[in-house]
Amino acid sequence: MTTSRLLRRPLERFRDQDPVLRGLLASTLVGTVGRGLFFTLTVIYMTRVVGLSALSVGAGLTIAGAVGVVASFGGGYLADRVGAKRLLVVATAVMACGLLGYAVVDGFASYLAAACVVVGSQGTVQSARSALLARAFVGPARVSARATMRVVTNVGIAIGTAVAGVALVVDDAVVYRGALVVGGVLFLASVVWIVRVPYVDPAPVPRVRGERAPGRSPLRDRRYLAVTVLGAVTTVQFGLFEVGVPVWVTQHTEAPAAVVSVLLLMNTAIVIALQIPLSRGTHDVGGAGRASLVGGLLMVVACALWAAAATGSPVVAVVVLLAAAAAHSLAEVHLSAGGWGLGFELADPERAGAYQGVYGTGAAIGGMLAPVVVTQTAIGLGAPGWIVLASAFAAAGTGLWLVARRAAAGGPAADRGPGVGAAP
Repeated sequence: MTTSRLLRRPLERFRDQDPVLRGLLASTLVGTVGRGLFFTLTVIYMTRVVGLSALSVGAGLTIAGAVGVVASFGGGYLADRVGAKRLLVVATAVMACGLLGYAVVDGFASYLAAACVVVGSQGTVQSARSALLARAFVGPARVSARATMRVVTNVGIAIGTAVAGVALVVDDAVVYRGALVVGGVLFLASVVWIVRVPYVDPAPVPRVRGERAPGRSPLRDRRYLAVTVLGAVTTVQFGLFEVGVPVWVTQHTEAPAAVVSVLLLMNTAIVIALQIPLSRGTHDVGGAGRASLVGGLLMVVACALWAAAATGSPVVAVVVLLAAAAAHSLAEVHLSAGGWGLGFELADPERAGAYQGVYGTGAAIGGMLAPVVVTQTAIGLGAPGWIVLASAFAAAGTGLWLVARRAAAGGPAADRGPGVGAAP
């Protein structure tokens, strides 16, 4: 299958989609092109143009990550109060302003402020979008919508990354700033599509001070908290591919550095091609649990192959790395689909925003800790570190499968924990 067909397929699906999803897909495509520009250029721009050290950039992202965790949690509850679509519009506009702010950063203080705005609003955006999907779609359509958005996200980021490559070739401060401004403007333009989404937030139910919110509290739902924690462990695989693999390939294997780009492109292509078909059936709790188990086991295979790549000749290393990337990418697809299914189906629909906010908080924590975990295990310890990671992924995938199996069998109400129906 050619790259052009991979890129064209998600766009062709627009014609057949629900109008709400079609609007979200259009917004996602436009916005993620801008995000692709930033993902590629931000660190290089901050170190080479602004003059910040790599340590300062990393410290800023860590602090901003903590802000994102809080924003993900609060965004879910806020979505229930003010409406998911309203919150998504505002948070996306704020994030666009933060992205534009990167172009005028002149030191660590302004960089940190911009990073906190961007990452914080991004956490709110993710919680609001998940809450909107949870309310606007049901059953198979809900997971299918999330999978389609994931594909379009990868397409948009791939396009943005390709455009950023032009700026990298020119390697000029003015061009870098111009590219960042274009990315911010594109993200701001995505707000227009969100506003046009034909979805109306339900009217908030007025409550007197101290009155409990309807439905269960996710903070007292032990089963959902277990899924959130286990899901957070599985999200470390994103940081493993994005942070750990490039360092591992260049410092611990005989493969040429250029193979890193091939591995990343391979990951993108697999997600684009397989995320939708392999997500079918994961709207069911049992199916989501099985997908999580398969994903965890595939990560064990991937970790073994990543580690094995350090022991061969350049040719052998490249072959093993390609096999590792394939296994890792398939694991990513299964874990994502399983996580969406469990995150949606085990949530109380009356508290959709709060539940999605809690689940998103777990993912944000996993993403924030991933670079540290990966560097302290696989990169720092070598083979023993890869065994630690493989064991964690296997345990998380198995745990999610067991929780799903118990839920599908109608586990006892005690799984929900005490105080069901009480506000946190």
